[in-house]
Amino acid sequence: MATPTQTDGQILGTALTRFVRVSPQKARLVIDLIRGHRAEDALQTLRFTKKRIARDIEKTLRSAIANAERKADDAGNSLDVDQLYVTGCFVNEGPRWKRMRPAPQGRGFRYQKRTSHITVQVAEHLRAAESRAAEAAAEAAASKGVKGAIRKARKTIEKRAKEVQKQRNKKK
Repeated sequence: MATPTQTDGQILGTALTRFVRVSPQKARLVIDLIRGHRAEDALQTLRFTKKRIARDIEKTLRSAIANAERKADDAGNSLDVDQLYVTGCFVNEGPRWKRMRPAPQGRGFRYQKRTSHITVQVAEHLRAAESRAAEAAAEAAASKGVKGAIRKARKTIEKRAKEVQKQRNKKK
């Protein structure tokens, strides 16, 4: 399966759940339901899917969304969670647990308990990423020169004033 391409400025979040005790074939049935959908719609689909694995996939999807939010915060960008899409999701086979079951005449039959590795990737919609990049470029252009330096100083003063206000509210 081809990996999704990431453009400049597009935020991508990935989550991996390993050693889930379900066969990969059963997990792929549910994963196929959410591939390519908006993250919010995918969560609703998983919530009302009557398969046991849907709960684990929902947990993985929520983790991928949180990872994308964290990446945006670390980069100093704002992220609209409503613009996230499930760009890639797949299930790989994990290790098999080999077990023995008693059989007639003192023999034993082997059987295998299968496990899965679930990967979900969410990315910001391309148009949302472009508009966010354009806003950042406009702000950078506005902050050039003397007027821009004054704007930057005002913003830092306002941020510090808000932090001081929060600290005072916490003390009360």
